[in-house]
Amino acid sequence: MTASTDDHTDAADVEAREEIVLGVDTHADMHVAAVITVMGVLMGTQAFPATADGYAALLSWASGHGRLRRAGVEGTSSHGTALNRYLRRHDLRVLEVNRPDRARRRRRGKTDAIDAENAARAVLSQEAAAIAKTGDGPVEMIRMLKVARDSAVKARTQAINQLRAVLMRADSALRDALAGLGSVTLIRTCADLPAAEHRTIDDAARGVLRMLARRILALTEEARAHERTLVAIITECAPKLLQQYGIGPDTAAALLITAGDNPDRLGSEAAFAALCGVNPIEASSGKTVRHRLNRGGDRRSNSALYTIVVTRLGRDARTRAYAERRTTEGKSKKEIIRCLKRYVAREVFPIITAALSPARTPPAAA
Repeated sequence: MTASTDDHTDAADVEAREEIVLGVDTHADMHVAAVITVMGVLMGTQAFPATADGYAALLSWASGHGRLRRAGVEGTSSHGTALNRYLRRHDLRVLEVNRPDRARRRRRGKTDAIDAENAARAVLSQEAAAIAKTGDGPVEMIRMLKVARDSAVKARTQAINQLRAVLMRADSALRDALAGLGSVTLIRTCADLPAAEHRTIDDAARGVLRMLARRILALTEEARAHERTLVAIITECAPKLLQQYGIGPDTAAALLITAGDNPDRLGSEAAFAALCGVNPIEASSGKTVRHRLNRGGDRRSNSALYTIVVTRLGRDARTRAYAERRTTEGKSKKEIIRCLKRYVAREVFPIITAALSPARTPPAAA
């Protein structure tokens, strides 16, 4: 009976404590935290290492100042990703905080402690209202794989350009021997060139071509392996997305990454469209009433929507009919593509939300 009474008293004490707000300025090796009251009074700042023990110490230190429910964190998709996951596991509402504007920095100066305090004040003033991506599910795996695949493709393109540049300056006999070969055959032929000591220019050219070609083949296999894994994960977590006309693994991955593992944080398909930079922006003046392209938002997802639209304009009868109708109404090609990107965002958002709802996708283990 006594233990039960004590537990009730402890809970009442916690509720009676003053509410506080945490702000964190994140870095690669160190995070700086600041705590303020709901009245805006700074209670303290302190630095903690970006480690598991550091996260525990940061939360313990902040909780010691009062009742902690909200935290504003800079860089929740970079240096603060792991801290974001840790705070969420302890039932804190984590909000993404953007870098303070330059005018404010000129007035107050720039230190990590000031940035942490500004993060907390942004939460308190509701200037920071965007819930951070959780980064703890299949979308985070997709993001990692896409980063690795994109870097492999980029390095492969660079190596191909270097191979062609070396071949262009090689001896005419070597160029003639490799002339007329297709790209794949050329690379495989160069990879099979015999190794030789670099005693002449021709030997050096053959050796470099051989190594570059083998690098290209290795990067090709790496990119394909990443893509196979990407397709498998997307097929498992959001199969209907790949079934939509014009959507492939790359574009599906970009849209999922923008939405995050908790797309319900966006609230509506209009918010998702704004995040992708495809919401209409007023550009009216005088008697002219029109909307223009939005040059903000996540440019990767914007590019993915553009790719989907261009694919449909080339092959989808319904999309082509829509474009012809809007052209007769006086719309420009850019305006038609903007409208179509908005429609695609409206189409895919409920698919993404349904696929990644908490009921279907349990959070990954810590």
